Amino acid sequence: MQIPYVVVILLFCLGMYTIITKKNLIQIVIGFTISESSLILLFMLVSYKPGGTAPILDKSYELVVDPIPQALALTTIVIGGSVTAVMLALVIKIYKRYGTLNIDEVRKLKG
Repeated sequence: MQIPYVVVILLFCLGMYTIITKKNLIQIVIGFTISESSLILLFMLVSYKPGGTAPILDKSYELVVDPIPQALALTTIVIGGSVTAVMLALVIKIYKRYGTLNIDEVRKLKG
């Protein structure tokens, strides 16, 4: 039962590693998206209960699933998609202005 949490930790670490070590702006955006996806997976893992049902107005159920983390995951998906779109728009503007996606070259050209 601990394996999914290990996968979440590995995905998050992979995303952070990509953000920290890569020099290409597109790869940095991809690393951010991987980290975000691991957090969404964590929300799903926290809210999952084997044999649980949806909390509908019926008191005969013994085990119900909490819908709050699922709602937070949906909100995270929408916000993450918007943030990714803004980051990609900035990457396009940087490429048009500097002609490169390498972050070190953009820093040199800043002047």
